[in-house]
Amino acid sequence: MDDELITGRRRVAVPQVFGYLRHVTGGLVRHAALVDCLTDYCRRHEPALCGVFTDRYATVAIRCPAFVGLLDALELPDTYGTVVPALSHLGPRRVAAARKQQIGATSTRLIVVRSIKPTTDYGHPAVRTSASEAKATRGVHS
Repeated sequence: MDDELITGRRRVAVPQVFGYLRHVTGGLVRHAALVDCLTDYCRRHEPALCGVFTDRYATVAIRCPAFVGLLDALELPDTYGTVVPALSHLGPRRVAAARKQQIGATSTRLIVVRSIKPTTDYGHPAVRTSASEAKATRGVHS
């Protein structure tokens, strides 16, 4: 019989991610809050945040310095992907589409902390605890 540990008992590498921010307005406090958002997400969902790339330019180019740095980092071995607070950090629609494609070309994932998809069937971002509470909120009584 083999004495080697089974996979479930071996140390598993933590997925490594890199953050990306487009931070044009606001000061250091706002930037720190955005980095904290990424850090908190990673703390709660297990990936290791290895670094955060920040673009601070008002003009939006598909290949700006911080984004090129991110793409280089995504080529490192054992990199799982990119984490952004919201899709808007990738830029306007045309630029975001090109950047999503470039991230995908690295065979890594794009993780969006705050998705625009509603968290309930009723289109409200609040989480409901029961169907009866949802009906009461809409004015429907059982």
